[in-house]
Amino acid sequence: MSKSLKRVRAALLAHGLDDTIVETGQATTAQMAAEEIGCEVDQIVKSILFLGETSGECILFLTAGGNQVDPDKAAKLAGETLGKADAAAIRAQTGFAIGGVSPLGHLKTPRAFFDPKLMTFAEIWGAAGTPRHVFSAPPAQILRFSSAQISEFTK
Repeated sequence: MSKSLKRVRAALLAHGLDDTIVETGQATTAQMAAEEIGCEVDQIVKSILFLGETSGECILFLTAGGNQVDPDKAAKLAGETLGKADAAAIRAQTGFAIGGVSPLGHLKTPRAFFDPKLMTFAEIWGAAGTPRHVFSAPPAQILRFSSAQISEFTK
């Protein structure tokens, strides 16, 4: 088991959540993960990271699988110009590789924003530290434990 997967499992348990981690096989998109799990695509939490050009910090946007982050709305929320967060910055600040960034268990908790569409489901699925693992939890719990703010930032 990878260090990242162990860190997410530990975060789930530390927050009193069940260990619901499952493997998604070869899924590489939110749609593929939803089909593998048997849920709606919007129940998949995409962890989208931008780099704040002033702060140098990664800023996390947790969005429903069928939505896209609007860069202008995201920059307005962040209060700074946003650029692309490269793999090295993402790994250094979150501890995760691209494709496996979890809403929980970061090395350094990023500033985070939460798509309100995720709140319409009883259960949502987020990456569990690897590109091939996800976990489920109620959206209110992920919102709370990710320290995110519910905000409008999608197209």
